[in-house]
Amino acid sequence: MEPNTVNMKPTHIEHIGIAVNSLTESIPFYEKLLGTTCYAIEEVKDQKVKTAFFLVGQTKIELLESTDPEGPVGKFIEKKGAGIHHLAFAFDNADAALKAAESEGIQLIDKQSRKGAEGLNIGFLHPKSTHGILVEFCSK
Repeated sequence: MEPNTVNMKPTHIEHIGIAVNSLTESIPFYEKLLGTTCYAIEEVKDQKVKTAFFLVGQTKIELLESTDPEGPVGKFIEKKGAGIHHLAFAFDNADAALKAAESEGIQLIDKQSRKGAEGLNIGFLHPKSTHGILVEFCSK
C-alpha cells in the first residue's frame, strides 16, 4: 500500500526539539553555536515545559526545559538525558496529516491536534511506530 502522500506531505521541517536541563545555561551556548539570538521564550503549561526558539534558515531549534519532573520532557530527561527530543514537520493541516498517518497504521499519541508553543496546532506520533523518533506534526 502506498502512503497517503496528499495529506502526509510536509511543507518543511518546522523545528527540532532539544530537551535541556536549563534554558538559562543552554540559551547562551546555542546563541554562540548558531550565531543568532533566542527570539522567543514561552511556557506551555499543559505540557509542563518552557521553550526557547532560534531560527536557522527556515528551520527552528526549540529548546525544552521541563517545569515538572513528571511532565513529558522531565520523564524524557530522567530516562535518556538531555538531547534531541523530537522532530517536527509542518503541514497545511495537522489534523488531516494525523488522520492520514493513522490510516497508514502509524500509532498516534494525539488523535487530534492541540495547542502548542507559538500558537501552533500540534500532534505527536508514537516513537514505537516511527523507528524510535518522537515525531510532531504542526500547522498554523
